[in-house]
Amino acid sequence: MAEQVEQHSEHKEESFMEKIADKIHFDRSSSSSSSDSDSEVKPAAAPEASPSSVKAKIWRLFGREKPVHHVFGGGKPADVFLWRNKKISASVLGGATAIWVLFELLEYFLVGLVCHLLIFTLAVLFLWSNATTFINKKRPHIPEVQLPEEPILEIASALSIEINRALSMLREIATGKDPKKFLAVVTGLWILSVVGNCCNFLTLFYILFVLLHTVPVLYEKYEDKVDPLAEKAVQEIKKQYAIFDAKVLSKIPIGPLKDKKNA
Repeated sequence: MAEQVEQHSEHKEESFMEKIADKIHFDRSSSSSSSDSDSEVKPAAAPEASPSSVKAKIWRLFGREKPVHHVFGGGKPADVFLWRNKKISASVLGGATAIWVLFELLEYFLVGLVCHLLIFTLAVLFLWSNATTFINKKRPHIPEVQLPEEPILEIASALSIEINRALSMLREIATGKDPKKFLAVVTGLWILSVVGNCCNFLTLFYILFVLLHTVPVLYEKYEDKVDPLAEKAVQEIKKQYAIFDAKVLSKIPIGPLKDKKNA
C-alpha cells in the first residue's frame, strides 16, 4: 500500500515537471515566433516620388508660368507675332518694311503720300464716271465708308487705361518708395533716349516692330537654352544691385512716408 502511494506521488511530480517544461518550451517558441514576425513585418517604406513630382520648378524669363503664346494674349496678334500663319506674318512684316523703305530710305513724307494717293484715286473715279456717258454703261458704285464707333471707343478706352496706369506708376516711383523700380525706369528711359538720338521715331518704331516679329518666335524655339542664361544674368544683376544698395542707396536719407499723428 505504501509503495502504491509513493508511486502515485512520484507520478504526480513527474507530470507536474512535464507541464512546467512544456510551459517553458511554449513560452520560448511563442517569443521566438513573435520576434520573427516583428522582424518580418516592417513598416512599409514611403513610396519614392516620381521624377516628375521631384523635379524642381524650372525658372522662366520674367517669371512667366504660361506659354509664350498665352503671354501675348493667345489670339490673332499672338499668332502673327509667333508665325503661326506664315503668310499673314510675312505679309505684315513685308508691309511694315515697305512703309519704312518708302518714308525712310526714299525720304517720302506721310502728308505727301496721302495727298498723292487721294489725287490718283479721285482722278480714276472721276474719269471712270464721266467715261460711262460715252460708252453707255452704268457709273461705278462708290461705297459709302463710315468708321464704326465701337472699335474706336474700345481703342480710346484701352489707351486711356494704359496712360492712367503709366501715370500712376510714375507717381509711385516719384514718391521714392521703391528705389529698385526707380533705377529700372531711369535706366530704360536713358537707353531709349540714346537709341532715339541715333534714329528717328519711324526707324525706332520699325525696329521694335521687327523685334516683336523675331525675338518671341526665336525665344519660343530656344527657351530651354535661353532661360538658364537669363537666370544667371538676373542673379548677377541682383548681386550688383545688392552691392550698390549697400554702398549708395542705404546711405541716402529718406524722409518719413507717413505723417506723424497729432498728439
